[in-house]
Amino acid sequence: MGLTLHMQHLLFTLLLAGSAIAQANITPQALAPDFTLKGADGRNMRLAEQRGQVVLVNFWASWCGPCKQEMPHLNRLYDKYRASGFTLLAINIDDDAKLGAATAAKWGLRFPVLLDADKKVTRQYDLGAMPATVLIDRDGKVRFLHRGYREGTEDLYERQIRELVKE
Repeated sequence: MGLTLHMQHLLFTLLLAGSAIAQANITPQALAPDFTLKGADGRNMRLAEQRGQVVLVNFWASWCGPCKQEMPHLNRLYDKYRASGFTLLAINIDDDAKLGAATAAKWGLRFPVLLDADKKVTRQYDLGAMPATVLIDRDGKVRFLHRGYREGTEDLYERQIRELVKE
């Protein structure tokens, strides 16, 4: 028996609320917690291996309307800045990793998509919103946090990415 989108969102919110009790929030200037996740392409990716690049980590789900709105903008930012030492890791939190991979393909995502069906990394980062975005500098430190998405947020992302790639 499948869960409705509303129930999935409610369960995710409760999961994040419960994890907030157990762990501290990610804060700017702190070292970003390392993780390794399997990509939709079947290969493992580790955050620590991205040192030396500016990294945008985006947590998203197939059932998240704002996530779908945001993705074309993330594609554009990835294409524009990846030659400047920027990468983007999209962490899908769907319970069914196959659904996450299929949704990424359907949406035409051109950046690495990582699968977090067991929510281990999602709990580790504990951002309490969907989508959630973390910008990490070349030294692996969290520099900017974004909870949720509204039209125009991509302009702020771009200013912050530009600032970090110039450092």
